[in-house]
Amino acid sequence: MSSRSDQTRQRVIEAAIGLLTRGGRDAVTTRAVAEAAGLQPPAIYRLFGDKDGLLDAVAEYGFASFLATKHVDPDPQDPIEDLRDGWNLGVEFGLAHPALYTLMYTEPARTESAAFKAGMEILMGRMRRLAAGGWLRVDEELAAQIIHATARGAVLTWLSLPEDRRDPALFTTLRESMVAAVTHERPAVRDAGPAGAARALRAALPEQTALSEAEQRLLGEWLKRLADGD
Repeated sequence: MSSRSDQTRQRVIEAAIGLLTRGGRDAVTTRAVAEAAGLQPPAIYRLFGDKDGLLDAVAEYGFASFLATKHVDPDPQDPIEDLRDGWNLGVEFGLAHPALYTLMYTEPARTESAAFKAGMEILMGRMRRLAAGGWLRVDEELAAQIIHATARGAVLTWLSLPEDRRDPALFTTLRESMVAAVTHERPAVRDAGPAGAARALRAALPEQTALSEAEQRLLGEWLKRLADGD
């Protein structure tokens, strides 16, 4: 795609976001977006295929914008506080961009977004570090799902409520419930039980080279059984 086409595409996406922000999803019609971008409606179809293609592009822009706000600390001083900070960042983005956030997270198909997947990789990296330190109470994948679900649910619930019923305690309560659900108060590898140690070893397993791929898979299965037995 040429640089000029890229610029036109970006102008259309920004016009669509402006209409979405001011009037909600119903305001984002092909004709209205074309007019706001200074184009004829057929140009929208050439660039995006149809209205759904345009909305997908707007959602992808939102995921990319959110991804750009994320900060990755490979060795946080306090991993639990780092987890809280990451959760808060997602909520703050949703509250700052309510219409865009709703578009991004109310259709499951949007999770195919490249930027969404990159953001989830950042979250999974945080889960691996927590697991390697013995902090995780549950499996890494489940922990990531709980974190994502509570942040998304908090924002969408808040946005669905009339202003006079919005209580900021919703966020702190859900965040602390998430922390309690996925982490231990102290690193489990310091405990006598095998589950925490199994999670820590399982998290570090891909980085070792002494075992063959088949041996890693077998050991991974054993460690998962030990980790799930907590």
